Order: sequence, then C-alpha cells, then structure tokens
Amino acid sequence: MYSLGVQIAMGIIMVVQLLAIGYALRLVHRTKYSIIWILCVIAFAVSFAQHLLYIFLNRDFNSGLILTLDVAASLCIVAAVLFAHRLINHIDHLNQQRNHLSKQLLSAVVRTEERSRSQFAKELHDGMGPLLSSAKMSLSAISTENMNKEQQEILASSRHMIDEAIRSVREISNNMSPQVLEDFGLSRGVHNFISRLQSFYDVEIEFRSGIHDKRFDHNVEVVLYRVICELINNSLKHSGCKNIDISLLLKDATIELCYHDNGCGFDTTTAMSKGMGLSNITSRISSLNGDLQIESGIGKGLKVVARINTKQDDVITHNQRKRRWKKR
Repeated sequence: MYSLGVQIAMGIIMVVQLLAIGYALRLVHRTKYSIIWILCVIAFAVSFAQHLLYIFLNRDFNSGLILTLDVAASLCIVAAVLFAHRLINHIDHLNQQRNHLSKQLLSAVVRTEERSRSQFAKELHDGMGPLLSSAKMSLSAISTENMNKEQQEILASSRHMIDEAIRSVREISNNMSPQVLEDFGLSRGVHNFISRLQSFYDVEIEFRSGIHDKRFDHNVEVVLYRVICELINNSLKHSGCKNIDISLLLKDATIELCYHDNGCGFDTTTAMSKGMGLSNITSRISSLNGDLQIESGIGKGLKVVARINTKQDDVITHNQRKRRWKKR
C-alpha cells in the first residue's frame, strides 16, 4: 500500500476533482458548446475513479484497467480542448459582429445628426431669413421726416438689430450645415471656416491641404470637417494657444489629418473621461473605422493625428459631382 502521506495527497486531489466536477456541471447550460463541460466532467470522474483504485487497492492491481482509464480521461480532455477551440472562434466571431454593429450604430448616429443639422439649418434659413428681410424692408419704408430725434434713434436701432439678427441666422445656418462644404468639398469648407474665425480671434491658424479639389464620400467629408471645427474651437476656448497648424494629406487611399497647437495642453486621460469634445471626436472617427492618436500633456500643447481609409473610387472631382447631380 501507499504511504499515509501519499494517500492524504491523493485524497486532497480527489476533493479538488469533486469540486471541479460540480463546477463543470453548473456550466453545462451556460454556453453554446455544453459538450465541453460534459467531457470535462467525464474526464474528472474517470480520474477520480482511478485515484480510488490507487488508494484502496494494492499497487499490483490490473494495470490494463488503469491504462484504459488513463486513455479514456486523455481522450475526453483532448476532445474538450478541440471543442473549446471552436468556442473561442465562436466568441471571436460574436465580438467581431458586436464591433461591426457598434460602428454601424455610430455611423448611423453621425448621419442622423447631420441630417437633423441640415434640415434645421434649411428651415432656419428659409423660414426666418425671409421674415427678417421683410421686417427690414418695412422699417426702411418708414419715413423719418415727421419723427423727432429720439424716434429716429429707435428706428435706427431697430434696423441695426434686424441686421444683426439676419447675420446671426446666416451664421448659425452656415455653422450647422456649411454650404461651402456641400458645394466645394472639404478643403474649401475648412478654409472658409478658418477665414471667418480669424476675424474674431488673435490666433495664427495655418492650414495646408494636399487634397485640393478632390471629393470624397459625404460622410468622410462631414466627419473630418466636424472634427477639425471641434479641435479648433477647443483650442480657442481652453488652450490659450497662439498658433494652430493643420494639414490634410491624401496618401494612397488614406486621408490623414494632422493637428497641432502650442497651447497649455492637458491630461488626456482626465479629458477623455470628463469632456465631451474628445469623446465626440473619437466617436466620429470610429464611425468611419478610422485611427485616432491624441498626444498632449500639461504645458505641451496638443497633437492629433487621424487617419481614415477611403476607397479610391470615392474620390471624385467637383465637376464630376456636378455632372452626377445633373443626371439625377
């Protein structure tokens, strides 16, 4: 017989095996491939029986039976491993589907947001614009001959306020759905946005474009335009920068956006968890299966590199887009 110490060790192993059998039985109905846990239960049960024979029978018992038990347990373990491999592949497939659906959802959210922006901008421009213009014409038709100075000042002030309202409506409508972006593409749209900003802020913004008049899928142009606008607005509001450098390059089938400012910088981990700006940028780039890198630190400014893959077939010139629109 085996020594007492060996028997105690085998007893502990048997207790562990019983616990493993109980846990495997609980997992039988938890996954698609329940056969894995059934095979594990059989393997542990065979090993448990083998240890019983070791403890309670003489070591000279039938070695053929022990060999049979070893082979049975080994075959069960091998089969369980093979099914586990299929389970892992199934989980990977589910993760890929989930990531794909997540990106589709992000893309749908971005498209819906842009449609809402465009619709609201159209309603604002076509609805409020004519009303304000009519009010301005009506005020202009009022004669000032019989008015005293105070009344004339009131009339002039009313005209000025209507002019400001018209300008604000035009500005809001353009910011929500920039017509330049729709008509002339990403490069011209960004250049127009920067030109309007530089009249209000004492910041030097340098923009270099290597895409020229090339046109891309509407979602690509809109997402990159919104990302650039968001980055510029964040820099102007929070960084205290004096210089902003932006470049757009087309490398094979990849559009690369490089953005850099010399502002105060920030902790990227804190900003991603608390701020909405960077989260929006990340979501927009992810909706196009793009790659985004954000580098910053206290006193180190901000550097952002975004890369979006686009098919070469999506690249069209402005004239081609106009011909395509006329065919419709």
